[in-house]
Amino acid sequence: MEVTRRVEPLWRRKGAVFVLIAGCVFGALGSAGGLTEAKAQEPRQIPSSAAEVQLSFAPVVKSVSPAVVNVYANRKVVRQRRVSPLFNDPFFKRFFGELGQGMGQPQERVESSLGSGVIISEDGTVITNYHVIENADEVRVALADRREFDAEIVLKDERTDLAVLKIVNDGPFESVPFAPADSLEVGDIVLALGNPFGVGQTVTQGIVSALARTQVGVTDYQFFIQTDAAINPGNSGGALVDMQGRLVGINSAIYSRSGGSNGIGFAIPAQMAQFVASAAGHGDRVKRPWLGASVQLVNAEIAEALSLDRPKGVLVTKVYPGSPADRSGLEVSDLVVAVDGKEVTDPNSFGYRFATRPMGGTTDFTIVRGSKERHLEISMEAAPETTARDMRVIKGYSPFAGTTVMNLSPAVSEELRLTETFEGVVISKVERGSTAARVGLKVGDIIRAVNEVGVESTRDLENISNRSQRLWALDIERGGKINRIVLRG
Repeated sequence: MEVTRRVEPLWRRKGAVFVLIAGCVFGALGSAGGLTEAKAQEPRQIPSSAAEVQLSFAPVVKSVSPAVVNVYANRKVVRQRRVSPLFNDPFFKRFFGELGQGMGQPQERVESSLGSGVIISEDGTVITNYHVIENADEVRVALADRREFDAEIVLKDERTDLAVLKIVNDGPFESVPFAPADSLEVGDIVLALGNPFGVGQTVTQGIVSALARTQVGVTDYQFFIQTDAAINPGNSGGALVDMQGRLVGINSAIYSRSGGSNGIGFAIPAQMAQFVASAAGHGDRVKRPWLGASVQLVNAEIAEALSLDRPKGVLVTKVYPGSPADRSGLEVSDLVVAVDGKEVTDPNSFGYRFATRPMGGTTDFTIVRGSKERHLEISMEAAPETTARDMRVIKGYSPFAGTTVMNLSPAVSEELRLTETFEGVVISKVERGSTAARVGLKVGDIIRAVNEVGVESTRDLENISNRSQRLWALDIERGGKINRIVLRG
């Protein structure tokens, strides 16, 4: 049986494409182009006079622009030069001598990515997009007043497409305050600031077109602000601010057929950015709360079966023994309709609401069980490492040579984005060009058995891999399905 190969999403939807909007895809230094990948607490009033309609955004821009920076991410790439076989021919060597020497030596060059960022504290902490600084060796930021500083990468979180930088200077720096959570309403005026196409700091204006967009597909946590403010390549990591100069989002993606702005841009809510920035103060990895339960979308058929007037909330399909969900009393078939009083409409909005709750303490779940509404207090704690991960690098001549493997636990499953799998041995890394890579093994593959022998620990796999085998029969779990690969030794 062949292994089903997983294809990474390209974010294509109905003929268009969601594109992350960094300035360059680590192209050659100096090249142009971009990644073809950015409740109101007070009553709103309609303008009552022409003077009010003609009000300027300049005061807001002046307060925010000093804290919006350009981010330059560089990395060194070593490439092997191609050499004509003629230079190795004795006849040509006779005439050209040493001319061809060195032509096959590795060549090092610097590649660059351009994006934007926002200073969120006086000490020079900057929030930007992960895809702006991904794989970078060096990062520099340029302020609006043309000062430039080196910056350290404090934290990178691919799952939220966010990263935290620290300017290597004592400051103080101008910063942008975070807006209160859920302070936006559809129709609110917003400004987008960044460095589109590398032309320099630019401000565009629009409105909030929609909230809680969950079908964008560019991060693990789908809960985006949609705006018609023009956002273009280079705006990635830039600020989306309200009329009080507060940060409401980080520009991240656009919906486009051409790669340019079509008036549909997406920003990661400031609440998620604040959560990631807070995590940066506690280490180099974001620790997320673990529920220990699985949920599914409530469609029209399920809503009818539950006697609901409309589809709403998420349905609990599994609860893991001993998890925070289990200890709180959450049960299979419970309908979760709100988290801390905020409505959830699908698994994406539920995941966002839960993931942005602070660690420690509890979070209130509003559930419907039977026909009665109840409240449960969920403990906000990290996924436990119930089994030591015992990380091992597999060498030798087995099909697993070149892999790094770990014992599964809730903590490891959370890190590798696995669901409903807490036991066994999982691949956490595959060396490029290794035997395992050629076989087709991937990060996240769970090794269930080798030659009909169950694999329960990394020690088991290492022992099996050291044996000489004429035939290898591998049972690999990927995407919830177990596939068999048969290879000759």
